[in-house]
Amino acid sequence: MHNALSRGAFVIVFLGAVNTAYAAGDVAKGQAAFQKCIDCHEVGPNAKNKSGPVLNNIVGTKAGSQSGFNYSQAMRISGEKGLVWSASALDGYLKKPRKFIPGTKTGFSGLRSKGTRADVIAYLQSFSGK
Repeated sequence: MHNALSRGAFVIVFLGAVNTAYAAGDVAKGQAAFQKCIDCHEVGPNAKNKSGPVLNNIVGTKAGSQSGFNYSQAMRISGEKGLVWSASALDGYLKKPRKFIPGTKTGFSGLRSKGTRADVIAYLQSFSGK
């Protein structure tokens, strides 16, 4: 019995460590990884929409809702159904955008590395007041 409890405690501690690591993405590494995104997206005080929307304040925002950008119907519907760009939602989208939101306009195939996704999310969070 003691062995089973120890394994259970290990799993809880391990999962906690995974969540902590996920939440602790590296902003500088995220900025470097974001270079894959700059053909379509901008962030920062002078950011402008390109083929993708400005990503300032994206964290915590309803999908497809930022004014001034013509989102795909799939993105707008996702937002209307309640999709909010939490860290978890961004992780899923950045992993495989067209699988996460079928019909999205993006041509981006995704980021394989969970660490890289966490870094990009931390970078985007640095441009969010939320």
